[in-house]
Amino acid sequence: MQNDLIQSLARTRKVAKLTQAQLAESAGLSRMTVQRTEGGDLDPRYSTLAEMARVLGMDIIAVPSTLRPSLEAFIQSGGKFLGQPEGVDAPPSVVDSLSRPG
Repeated sequence: MQNDLIQSLARTRKVAKLTQAQLAESAGLSRMTVQRTEGGDLDPRYSTLAEMARVLGMDIIAVPSTLRPSLEAFIQSGGKFLGQPEGVDAPPSVVDSLSRPG
């Protein structure tokens, strides 16, 4: 699980076009800490990961393992997946509500 988080942080850093040194400086970390964390050579503290995430505009949340597949599907669908059985009446998704004019 932690490896997924570190990979996600590294991908987000690259998409934001930040170097490891820039991320480190903004997060109050050493470049070596960021480099070793992304490389898997360091077992980082939660506070290190949280600071990296904060700089990248991300939050770290704890999710029960049993809910992870449903949460990932919800995120990948842009918030339109309700995870309810067919035939169950459900309110419109938050995304649909927010995208309506007026």
